Amino acid sequence: MRIAILKDNAAAERRVALTPDAVKRLTGAGHELVIETGAGVSAFLADALYEGVGATVATDAASAARGADLVVRVQRPTSEEVLLLEQGKAIVALLQPAPGIAWADDPSVAALATRGITAFALERVPRITRAQSMDVLSSQATVAGYKGVLLGAAHLARLMPMLTTAAGTIPPAKALVIGAGVAGLQAIATARRLGAQVSAFDVRAAAREQVLSLGATFVASELVAGDAQTAGGYAREQTPEERAAIAEALAKVAREMDLIICTGAVPGRPAPRILTAATVAEMRPGAVVVDLAAETGGNCELTRPGETFEVHGVTIMGPLNVPSTVPYHASTMLARNVMTFVQHLSVEGALTIDLEDEITGAMAVTHNGSVRV
Repeated sequence: MRIAILKDNAAAERRVALTPDAVKRLTGAGHELVIETGAGVSAFLADALYEGVGATVATDAASAARGADLVVRVQRPTSEEVLLLEQGKAIVALLQPAPGIAWADDPSVAALATRGITAFALERVPRITRAQSMDVLSSQATVAGYKGVLLGAAHLARLMPMLTTAAGTIPPAKALVIGAGVAGLQAIATARRLGAQVSAFDVRAAAREQVLSLGATFVASELVAGDAQTAGGYAREQTPEERAAIAEALAKVAREMDLIICTGAVPGRPAPRILTAATVAEMRPGAVVVDLAAETGGNCELTRPGETFEVHGVTIMGPLNVPSTVPYHASTMLARNVMTFVQHLSVEGALTIDLEDEITGAMAVTHNGSVRV
């Protein structure tokens, strides 16, 4: 199978879909790998590293994609970039449309279908045991949860750990993590390592034990619901009444916090608004809110995706594509996910698309000219 690795030209995207280590595994299995020149440079992976493990470096995207059975990249291609793909071939990338837009209404997805491309959406990896090593959302959420705390700490007016100095004792900062999925749990662990006193909340009953195991305090436990988790392990969308109750309960906790990390998300939906403007107005001056849900609108009512600003003495951060700010390790983890899925698609060295397979079928959003969602 001929596999092309294309460079991502999306703004602020520094990751690459396959790293040299992953390429070495794939070339060792008999696959032919071609990479567009410079595709890994932003992740500090030079072309020579790819050549050293058997890949061919192409001068541009068109040359790399020519003759490829499968194209891999990080972000969705534009409608123009779709034209580089040969009809009837396949692509693997993050393809999720913006919240509120149906797959069939997305121009990029429609362009892939029109060209007869089989498109696999990395974010649609099913949450089953044999697909765990392909779970891109979890691997990248790990990076986001870690980096989100560092971003908050860098803007905080206070030090995170308790310090005993000649000038007296400094108490530890208080941090609240909203949402205890993969990103939230990593944020809890990171804030704890930095010395903060950490509290957390999640609507899912299973999250409470995980939060406590990391040494954090679980707050508003009376709002945890046994039916709040979907079959895939994600939180279901809350009713307006449930959201209001959560916002009210967390408002009481937020007033005492120095740092709040927001990670609440519902797949395919706008992020639930949990932290209100009124709550922010009552927070301590010098506090920081890092809204890792900014990509889908944000958990904080005041969040402006992609912006950092101050209101009522509180810094509100809405960072986008946080994993890309740690490009080397984000790419390393992403590449392992992609490589495992590519191996899943390969039967005796050839690209094999079996839509009856529970992994392949779940991830294929276009095939034979149709959008499959």
